[in-house]
Amino acid sequence: MRDFRSIIDVLKEYLAQKGRDKVRDKDIAEALGISQSNFATIKKRNSIPFENILDFCRREKLPCCEIFFD
Repeated sequence: MRDFRSIIDVLKEYLAQKGRDKVRDKDIAEALGISQSNFATIKKRNSIPFENILDFCRREKLPCCEIFFD
């Protein structure tokens, strides 16, 4: 299973494929429905907001195994 930083990279790649030029942490936070400050705290602690990521996968019809596993 990937750590949160690796998951962020996967989410950035996914959002970049959806047409965003440069994907920043604030874009990831917005996509996950997390405030920027909360996202920064989560990133610093390297904890994974599973519920937010699963909700994102459901909305985007993206298999969650692509996010969480290599």
